[in-house]
Amino acid sequence: MSGLVLKLGPRERLLINGVVIENGNRRSRVSVVTPNANILRLRDAIHPKDANTPVTRACYAIQLVLSGDAKMEDTRRSMLKRIEELSQVFTDSDSRTHLSRATNAIIEENPYQCLKSIRALIPREARVLAHGVNESA
Repeated sequence: MSGLVLKLGPRERLLINGVVIENGNRRSRVSVVTPNANILRLRDAIHPKDANTPVTRACYAIQLVLSGDAKMEDTRRSMLKRIEELSQVFTDSDSRTHLSRATNAIIEENPYQCLKSIRALIPREARVLAHGVNESA
């Protein structure tokens, strides 16, 4: 993640390589210059009980890599399988672009970019699930 710039709100927390860091009382800006640092904004983190759909479960799985609770080499195969399953549902070109980026990120061992790409599908999944509920009602 060389060159990553984080803009933090007051008291905002993030996880960097397994360590929780909390910002002070003022807004701040932090530059991360170490490549391959695992960073997760805790406001964006998915709680295990909220990982209850295919997309959120995929996000949670890659989030575990970012938090240091799982290793990329142990997660790679299952993540590629999850992405393949999601590609059977999300067939539009924009979703395919996100899934392709997620796949490339897994291959390149870049969990942050994978999470970013898959998170973009959460609103689409919500619409698909809502649409399916409306059809059966």
